[in-house]
Amino acid sequence: MKFELQETVSESPMSRFQVAAVVLCIALNMLDGFDVLAMAFTAPHVAADWHLTGKQVGLLLSAGLFGMGAGSLLIAPLADYVGRRPIILISLLTISGGMLLSAIAQNVFQLAATRIISGLGIGSLLASLMVITSEYASNRWRSAAVSMEAAGYALGATIGGAISGVLLAHFDWRSVFVFGGLTTAAMIPLALVYLPESLDFILARRPRNALPRINAILARMDRAQVDELPPPPSNLELNERAVGLRSLFSGKLALRTCMIWLTFFLAMASLYFVLSWTPKLFVQMGMSAAQGLTLGVLLNVGGIVGSTAFSLLAARIRLRTLLVMYLATSAALLVLFGAVASSLDIAMPVAVVIGAGISGCIGGIYALTPTLYPARARTTGMGLAIGIGRIGAVVAPFSAGLLVDAGWHVPSLYFLFAVPLLAALVTVTVICNELSRTDFGRTPITAT
Repeated sequence: MKFELQETVSESPMSRFQVAAVVLCIALNMLDGFDVLAMAFTAPHVAADWHLTGKQVGLLLSAGLFGMGAGSLLIAPLADYVGRRPIILISLLTISGGMLLSAIAQNVFQLAATRIISGLGIGSLLASLMVITSEYASNRWRSAAVSMEAAGYALGATIGGAISGVLLAHFDWRSVFVFGGLTTAAMIPLALVYLPESLDFILARRPRNALPRINAILARMDRAQVDELPPPPSNLELNERAVGLRSLFSGKLALRTCMIWLTFFLAMASLYFVLSWTPKLFVQMGMSAAQGLTLGVLLNVGGIVGSTAFSLLAARIRLRTLLVMYLATSAALLVLFGAVASSLDIAMPVAVVIGAGISGCIGGIYALTPTLYPARARTTGMGLAIGIGRIGAVVAPFSAGLLVDAGWHVPSLYFLFAVPLLAALVTVTVICNELSRTDFGRTPITAT
């Protein structure tokens, strides 16, 4: 019997095994949402316990983000050499170990080091999760599944904040890291049982046991066994031996890579400006500190709603159309917010909708990225794009702080950060126009 990957995975209805794999990836990303913000949840308690300065607290908050960026840029691409599944399992072990080590840290530098360890695992994990989700979801549900996974991050952060509040009410700050470490460790057996290796990866790398491994996965998907491997694709734009960073700039992939890096940088810059500065700017305009904290939570709730709505709409609307709509609407909302910022009663609900819109944009960009690359470069492309996005996430809040110190008014800041979303709309259009001419069989651009 001959075997056609796209007909088996992309065109056929999803089996229970495929659904379980996608759901597990979403659950793992929810854990990431908790693990990433564990330091933010515990920072006031750590500062009080160790009598920390603001600079020291900033070091602790930045350590995890630094680790995440390094993991995305340096470790995630290894999945295109050794497989998605091994990197995911190693990442889970790294996150769990880093969280548990954080619980026994005795000073600022030890805690910063353990946060970097956790961040390395989180950064390397996300790219492989997104790729596994993209590869095991059918054409009909691919964009929805990846967008839902992005929503899982915000959902995990929201639930994690609630759990942290309960733990901190009864125990000290170390309990939050113990909970995160043990919960992450508990997911490793589930990943061993239910998380498959990528069929695309096995076909692209062709290990000696490729045929029995593929048949084992097909059996779990309730698909017929195959007698031989299909011939290697002959229409890849990627050179057969081109892997790693070099592969992303081979032929027409160079334009896609430059555009998706710029898209991630721009969208993440706007998102993290909104998430980082909106509560503080509202307090500056007259809101109480408690109201500012509530707004911060509502922004994450808006992110859940926005990403979930995107995932549901993506099963019915072309990804390109939906993503362009989200980017344009979010940019317009930022301009509207700047215009009504002086009226807190109006600005507060608008800010929540902004969080929903921009988070939906990020989910859509996550869904788009795996479609840009062939299997042997897919996780490298995803990991590096996410890493570039994290640079934008760091640069934007810092730049906004400089502008605030320079005397910029609040409306002007929101007008300014609408520009990156409009620029991202242009880069997404360039990507989709190029992608519609040549693809690697995984594009959901024309899926309905």
